[in-house]
Amino acid sequence: MAHELKIALVGYGAIAGYVVDQVSPLEEIAIIALICREASRSKAEELADGRFSVLAAVDELSDRPDLLVDCAGHSGLAAHAPSALQAGIDVISISTGALAHEALLEELSTSAEKGASSIRFLPGAVGGIDALLSAHAGGLEKVVYTGRKPPQGWAGSPADGKCDLASLQEPFEHFAGTAREAARLYPKNANVAATIALASLGLDQVSVRLIADPGVDKNIHEIDAAGAFGRLNVKVEGNPLPGNPKSSALAAMSIVAELKRRTRRVGI
Repeated sequence: MAHELKIALVGYGAIAGYVVDQVSPLEEIAIIALICREASRSKAEELADGRFSVLAAVDELSDRPDLLVDCAGHSGLAAHAPSALQAGIDVISISTGALAHEALLEELSTSAEKGASSIRFLPGAVGGIDALLSAHAGGLEKVVYTGRKPPQGWAGSPADGKCDLASLQEPFEHFAGTAREAARLYPKNANVAATIALASLGLDQVSVRLIADPGVDKNIHEIDAAGAFGRLNVKVEGNPLPGNPKSSALAAMSIVAELKRRTRRVGI
């Protein structure tokens, strides 16, 4: 059968690897290229394994994809999404936290308008986004997000300078502030905070708490919201992707689910 959806990926890490493994066997989806920095080409070519091209930029694509799939985080989104959008290629991403940077948000909006294209951000590692969107339409009063991970899940983040993650014996709250602040300070950890905020009250109105907890072995995301609809409490205890404690397995799965959704004629 002919491929219904042709995609190009941005990134070569754990999330991109998961998407490649899950999508490659599907007849209805074709990966035509992987886009990454030149310095990462060897790792990207190892992931591609001759199945698709490895390129440095969107304008190197010889075949036009239906969709650019960002698996690379904030830097990859900023580097490649604007040119794809301007070329009329739709984009999906889980790097919602990048929208905390107003200049990038403006660039993405302008590029999408020029190319008559769109960019959509997926729920990623958290649940309840559909309910938050509905509740926001009817009036929300409060949204609080609490993110709790094992100490090693915060390695390389600002938490490193606030406590000794390696020897932590009890839960330590290393951040309390707005979703915008969290997304800017924790670009590899707080995409969930930005996703929740953009589905509800906005980046400056959603409160965020980030906790390093030696008593947990999963990435725990909890939403507490209230408004005209009633109350909402959603808790996800997610496993990290193997080999990368900072990446959520559910986030990678959300990309695969969206790709499959786009090939269905009937569905949710």
